[in-house]
Amino acid sequence: MNESAAAQLYRSANVEHVDVGSATLAFRRFGAGPPLLFIHGWPLSGFTWRKLLPSLSRRFTCFTVDLAGAGDSDWKDTNDFSFHGHAAHLQEAARALGLDRYALIAHDTGATVARRLAEIEGDRVSGVVAIDTEIPHHRPPLVPFFQKVLALPGSGFVFRKLLGSKRFVRSSAGFGGCFHDLSHVDGEFEDEFVTPLRASARRMEGQIRYARGIDWKQLDGLAEGHGKITAPVLFVWGDGDPFFPIERAKEMMTQVKDCRGFVTIPRAKLLPHEEHPDAVLAHVEEFLASLPASRDLREARTTA
Repeated sequence: MNESAAAQLYRSANVEHVDVGSATLAFRRFGAGPPLLFIHGWPLSGFTWRKLLPSLSRRFTCFTVDLAGAGDSDWKDTNDFSFHGHAAHLQEAARALGLDRYALIAHDTGATVARRLAEIEGDRVSGVVAIDTEIPHHRPPLVPFFQKVLALPGSGFVFRKLLGSKRFVRSSAGFGGCFHDLSHVDGEFEDEFVTPLRASARRMEGQIRYARGIDWKQLDGLAEGHGKITAPVLFVWGDGDPFFPIERAKEMMTQVKDCRGFVTIPRAKLLPHEEHPDAVLAHVEEFLASLPASRDLREARTTA
C-alpha cells in the first residue's frame, strides 16, 4: 500500500481512548495551539481529515475522533447512536481531554453532531465549520431506505459481500455520489473505509448502528437549535452534492446567529475535503484566523 505523507502522519499518531460509559472513543492529536475538534461523517472515521492536518497542525492542536461505531472506537449494546447521543459523548470527552474552549470542523452526520454539540456547549465552542451536512426537514436520497434495509437480519453480511464489488462501491448506492472524480474511491480511501468493513463483521455492525441511529426528529429540531448556537458558523459545500442540495442548504444561513458565509468548492460532491483539500483549507484557515483564540495567539507571539 502506497500511502501519502498525510496518511503516514495520521497513522503515526498515538491513539488515546476516552471512556464515556456506553462507548470508548478513539482520539488522535496533532500539533500545538488553540484546539480544533474534527468530527467525521458516515460511514467514515477520523482518517478522513488526514489531508487537512499537515497544514492546520502547524497552528492548532488538532483532535480527530472516531465516533462510536466507527474506526478504532468501541461501543456497548446500550449506546445511544443518535445525534444527541454522539454530542453528549463528545461533551464528556472534551472535559476529559482538557478542552475548555475549542472550535469544530465537521462533515456530514458529524456536522449535525457538531451543531448539537455547539448548541449545548455554548461559549465553550469558539467556531463551527460545517461541511456538506444534513438540512432540517430534508431527507437525503437513499439514507432513509438504507436505514430500513440495515434493520433487516443479515444485512451486515450482505453489505460486506457487496463491498467486494468495485461496481457496487462506485455506484450511487456505494460511494459514487461522494466524488466528482471516482478515482478518489481507490487507494487510501478504499483501504481505510471499504476494506475494513468488508473484512470485519464488528466494524460493519458499528456503522450499521451509527446509520440506524440517525434521528430525523432531532435533525429537524436544529431549525430552532441553530438559533441557540452562539459560535460563528461557516458552511462549506461541494457544488455537485447530490445528497444535500445547495439551495436547500443555504436556508440554514438565516437560522444561525453568526453565519460567516456559505462557500462552494467546484468539481466536488459530498467529500470536498477529500477531493480538494487545498480549496477547503483556504476557506477554513481564513475562518479560523478570525476567531478570538487565533487572534489572541497571534498577539501573544507578537509580544513575546
